[in-house]
Amino acid sequence: MSNTNLQPLRKKTHCIDRPIFNLCTSIFIMSDNKRVTAVFLLITLSLIWGTSFILIKQGLKVFSADEVGALRVAAAFIFLVPVAVIHLKELQSSDYWKLFLSGMLAVFIPAFLFATAQTHLNSSLAGILNTLSPVWTMIIGAALFHQRFRGWAVLGSAISFIGCIVLAMARAEGGLGAFNSYALLIVLACACYGMNLNFIKFKMPGMAPLTIISVSLLLIAPLAFVYLFGFTEFTNKLANTDGAWRALGFISILALMGTAVANLLFYKLVKISSPLFASSVTYVMPLVSVMWGVIDGEVLLIGHFAGMALILGGVYLANRKKA
Repeated sequence: MSNTNLQPLRKKTHCIDRPIFNLCTSIFIMSDNKRVTAVFLLITLSLIWGTSFILIKQGLKVFSADEVGALRVAAAFIFLVPVAVIHLKELQSSDYWKLFLSGMLAVFIPAFLFATAQTHLNSSLAGILNTLSPVWTMIIGAALFHQRFRGWAVLGSAISFIGCIVLAMARAEGGLGAFNSYALLIVLACACYGMNLNFIKFKMPGMAPLTIISVSLLLIAPLAFVYLFGFTEFTNKLANTDGAWRALGFISILALMGTAVANLLFYKLVKISSPLFASSVTYVMPLVSVMWGVIDGEVLLIGHFAGMALILGGVYLANRKKA
């Protein structure tokens, strides 16, 4: 799932920032049609991105992590290849390396990292950790693209990463144990998302989102296909393993909805609503991933809820405006 470092609307007011008040205001100032569409898109995106982690878990029941990652990229390419071919005519020769890099950062590398992480992490925890993406977007923007780094951003980032540590060390009876290093793979995937969003913003500002998504998949897909058919047991498992086609179906849904459709819906949401409203996906999505995890029998401990609270609180502080 890919989230931007979206800043709240700058209102001409002297009131202290209140997230619920500001969010309601952003909804109120939309026209009726846009308001209905924006709420629909928010709910849809939260369901899609929040469901992605349980779909990965289902795919891992048959396929290895690297097979799930490669399948996710390959399937997303198949869905969007007609669109990519149409948009090729819009590009210049200098655009191709940028789109290849964007595809690696936004899709290819995270697909493998998330799948590998979920071999040792519950889908619920993976969904919660994914909320670090806006924090990484802000950090990388400040460090590499000369964006302003505010005091609240520093505090929020620190709190979020403390929450990550608590989440990865949570054990039964409220205690902390050894750090689960697989959580770092999701942290790295979030860093990839943050790098990609800044790269798109500052290096490809005039390129249409549909062009970026479809053509970047077109450029990275050959790597996925070569790896899938040349270095894995995918075809053998598909032919001989019970439940393989069912697992492939879950991964295909993940590729279509979580990789292809969700990104297009998110850009549409940003366009018709406010940045504040769009960024609220960050807060709703973990609720969906936790819900699916609980339904699937995953157990959340006190430390998991504490870590989630710290991460979400830190994300809010990192994106809050000055009082």
